[in-house]
Amino acid sequence: MLNRRTTLHSASLAAAAAAAALTLVLTSCDAESDGGADAGKGKDGKPAVIAPGKPGEAAKKLSAEEAAKAGDDDSPNSADRSYVRMMVEHHRQALVMTDLAADRAKSAKVKRLAERIASGQKPEIEAMRAWQKTEGGEPKGGDGGGHEGHDARMPGMATEAQLARLRAAKGADFDALFLKLMIAHHRGAVAMATDVLAQGNNIRVEEMANDVIAQQSSEIRRMRQMS
Repeated sequence: MLNRRTTLHSASLAAAAAAAALTLVLTSCDAESDGGADAGKGKDGKPAVIAPGKPGEAAKKLSAEEAAKAGDDDSPNSADRSYVRMMVEHHRQALVMTDLAADRAKSAKVKRLAERIASGQKPEIEAMRAWQKTEGGEPKGGDGGGHEGHDARMPGMATEAQLARLRAAKGADFDALFLKLMIAHHRGAVAMATDVLAQGNNIRVEEMANDVIAQQSSEIRRMRQMS
């Protein structure tokens, strides 16, 4: 009889201990579940969307409505406007260089290349100028055709001294210098376009930048083969 009572008492203690442990586990799980749910909600209590921040910025937690509005907003930012303004000027210098090829280049391939570059970049200038007028990004005081400070601000731009040497060159010397300067010029344009893809917000600017990267990367490969 004593053994039976001892066994029953031990079983009761074990059951009580198990019940207490189960209560602690359930309480802990409930607390974690509540915290996790709150952490995944926005200010309105609805499921949140984690939106990656721009370069140098932390990610943001947005409500579904805020995320939808952010996704639809492709308003041009300062990076978009700066890119278009500078790329117009960048392209115009390329046209200055291609215009010299007709009566200075020796190689027929260089002449044809210059014609292709010009025929591709003239419409791009027109498209960017149209974008500036539509989006209010047109430079003050005219069409932005000046070249003030371009040497320091835009990658790949030829200096005035380099342009002077190109104007003075003829034949094979012109061909070699033209290819050297134009490769650097194109590489600068690709770098600018790559930057705006990371920093800009406007879809149309993104499309134009992708066109620049595709077209000028192809021309860089062609010019390297000709060099």
